[in-house]
Amino acid sequence: MLAPPKGLTEEALAAALARGWGIEVAGLEYRALGFGSHHWEVVEAGGGRWFVTVDELARRRSVEGETNAQVQARLAASVGAARALKNSSTRYEFIVAPIPSLDGAALLSVGECFCTSVYPLLEGESFSWGPLRHDDQLGAVLSMLIDLHSAPLGRTLGAAQEDYRVQRRDELERALAEGADVPDRGPYSRAVAALITGNAPALSAVLQKYDELVAEATPSAPRVLTHGEPHAGNTMLTIDGWRLIDWDTAALAPPERDLWNLDPGDGSAFGSYAEATGYQPRPALIELYKLRWDLNDVSLFAAELRGEHIEDANTTMSWENVQGVVRSLAGSVALP
Repeated sequence: MLAPPKGLTEEALAAALARGWGIEVAGLEYRALGFGSHHWEVVEAGGGRWFVTVDELARRRSVEGETNAQVQARLAASVGAARALKNSSTRYEFIVAPIPSLDGAALLSVGECFCTSVYPLLEGESFSWGPLRHDDQLGAVLSMLIDLHSAPLGRTLGAAQEDYRVQRRDELERALAEGADVPDRGPYSRAVAALITGNAPALSAVLQKYDELVAEATPSAPRVLTHGEPHAGNTMLTIDGWRLIDWDTAALAPPERDLWNLDPGDGSAFGSYAEATGYQPRPALIELYKLRWDLNDVSLFAAELRGEHIEDANTTMSWENVQGVVRSLAGSVALP
């Protein structure tokens, strides 16, 4: 995220790190990275340095009624499965897993609305969200995913199961039903309502198409442990090789959940994956996960901007992003 979360003080975060990990904080520096979790670089009194992640639990809900405790348990299951797999074999050294707390937890609560986790502070080259552009990045990510997808399922106990749910779909459907005449809850609430209303037929068609793909493509789909978001921004090139970070979306799902955005357009990435694993990625599942990525974005941005909000770097970026995603989706379907 581009700005720290409202309602969380650095004093409260430092207290949680001391209580949970025994880290006596000497310095906290907010790192504006990614667009989901909040991050700090932490220096402790003894000179140790850590990378700390904080999640706003309300922002990570899958559905409106999901409680903060349920969200935290789901996130803990994902990163816990990644940590367990990493600890099982040096083959999975590429997994950057959270450091267990003093009582062995992957993440801990900070008040009622937040949870935090601690990671080693890696030295190396980081990348922005988007295509894999580094010379050997695509090959490295494919190699890591092949190892990940080949992991025995017995080593992934506790990982969440894919349910094909569009995150906060209820909010998008509510926006489609309510139209443009909505209360003014912040600088972008009426603008996003008008955007969704103006593209309602296309968005409804995309939701229907997605449901058809789920019904047709998923009954016989295999399950492997997937990362969920193996894009460039979740890779690092360290002195010890390539690493995959941010495992809070790990889940047991079809391989296509990790593959849909990797191919450069000529089928070569899918061919390399099939040659290594014996499994040929299925076009219908590739399309399914591409659609869900965009639908998730629209639903999450709609939930944020239709609710009470202020103008800051985060909401401004959300408004810019949602416009592009809605227009892309609207251009992807042919209406009668």
